[in-house]
Amino acid sequence: MALDKDQFIEDLKGASITDLNDLVKAIEDEFGVSAAAPVADAGAAGGDGAAAKSTFTVELTEAGSAKVKAIKAVREITGLGLKDAKDLVDKAPSAIKEDVSEDEANDVKAKLEEAGAVVTVK
Repeated sequence: MALDKDQFIEDLKGASITDLNDLVKAIEDEFGVSAAAPVADAGAAGGDGAAAKSTFTVELTEAGSAKVKAIKAVREITGLGLKDAKDLVDKAPSAIKEDVSEDEANDVKAKLEEAGAVVTVK
């Protein structure tokens, strides 16, 4: 039986955060691996401590005047359900995406700003 990658990815897109968390735990248990990012030694970056930032966090500062549009944008970006997305928007400032590339952070920021939200990339 061959693995259909495209179908697998589509299934993952439709899964809830809880389901994805359970999947990660099951994979960790089954294969004896860890999904945690390795922590680099501070001295391993060349010792100068001025390494270029490679990951960013997109933070929703405020929902803006079109809160419903902001909730829809958060749902699209994160894959969260309606209640979870609404809670995230209501608790602003809150992180929408963490540890993402600069390009992805800028894309997420643009989508949220298009929906009328105020966004900060850290």
